[in-house]
Amino acid sequence: MTIEILQTGPLPESCERALAQRFTLHQLHAQPDARAWLAAHGPRIRAHAGAGVQASLLERLPNLEIIAGFGVGVDSIDIVAARARDIRVTNTPDVLDDAVAELTLGLMIALARRIPQADRHVRAGLWQRGNFGLCSELTGKTVGILGLGRIGKEIAARAQAMKMRVVYHGRHRQPSVPYIYYDVLEDMARDSEWLVVIAPGGKGTERIVSRRVLEALGPKGMLVNVARGSLVDEPAMIELLQNGGLGGAALDVFEHEPQVPAALLALDNVVLSPHQGSATRQTREAMGALLVANLERHFAGEPLLTAVV
Repeated sequence: MTIEILQTGPLPESCERALAQRFTLHQLHAQPDARAWLAAHGPRIRAHAGAGVQASLLERLPNLEIIAGFGVGVDSIDIVAARARDIRVTNTPDVLDDAVAELTLGLMIALARRIPQADRHVRAGLWQRGNFGLCSELTGKTVGILGLGRIGKEIAARAQAMKMRVVYHGRHRQPSVPYIYYDVLEDMARDSEWLVVIAPGGKGTERIVSRRVLEALGPKGMLVNVARGSLVDEPAMIELLQNGGLGGAALDVFEHEPQVPAALLALDNVVLSPHQGSATRQTREAMGALLVANLERHFAGEPLLTAVV
C-alpha cells in the first residue's frame, strides 16, 4: 500500500529524493491553495517530514502517525497535541553537533578578533592610513555554557582546546563532566567573560537570558547565541550593547528571524549570522538521511532511531 507523506517546507535535495523514492511525497508549500489541498487530501497523509507542525495543521491530518522532524529542536512542533493523539515525533540529533560547535567557536573568534570589521577595514583601503588596532582573545577566559547537552559538550571540548576555562548551567548538575556547575544562571554570567547559549527553545526557556543575566555578564562580557532567539531578552540585549552595559554579541539566531532589528545592524560590537549552525552540506545530508531512516523504521514496525515522543 502506498504511504503518503506531507512536506511543508524545503528539505535538502538528497532528503527529498530519498523520500520520493520510498513514499508518495506531497509538497504542501508548492500548492497554490494549501488549505484546499489539505481539505481534499489531508486524510490520506500518514507522515509529516520536516518542522513547523502546529495544532492547526494536525487538525487537517486526521490519520497522521508520525512527524519526522528535521533538526534537533522540536519547539516548532506541537508536542502536546502530538502526544494527545499518539503521534510519534522524531528529530535529528548528534549528526549536527560538530557543525554547530564549529560555528560557535568561529563566531567567538570573529567577535574577539573583530574579523568582519578587519575585513571591511582592508577592503575599504583604510590599512594604508594606519593599523586596525588591538583586539581580545579567547585564551585564559572563562566561558559559561547555558545548556550542556550534546552540542554544549562539543562546544566545551573546543573551548578547552582554545585554553578557555569552562563552566555550565542547566536544569541539573552532571556528575560525569569535569566542569564547574552553577545552579543560578546570573551567578555564572557574573563569573564568566563569555556566555554561550545552546539550550532548547520553548516556553520553559523563554528569555531565560534576562536583563539581569546580561547585566551580570557586564561591560566586558560577550554573549553568543546559537540556540533560539527566544532565549534572550532581545530588547534588553540591544540596549546594553548600545550603552556599553554589554561588551559584545555574536548571534546566529534572532527573536523574529529572518527579521533582524535595525539597531543590531547598526552596531559595531556584534557579529551576525543567518541561522547557519548546522548549515554544511555534509551535516544537512546526514540530517536528511536520519529523517528518512526514522520514517522507514516506523512503517516497518521497528524501533525509532531518535524518538522524542
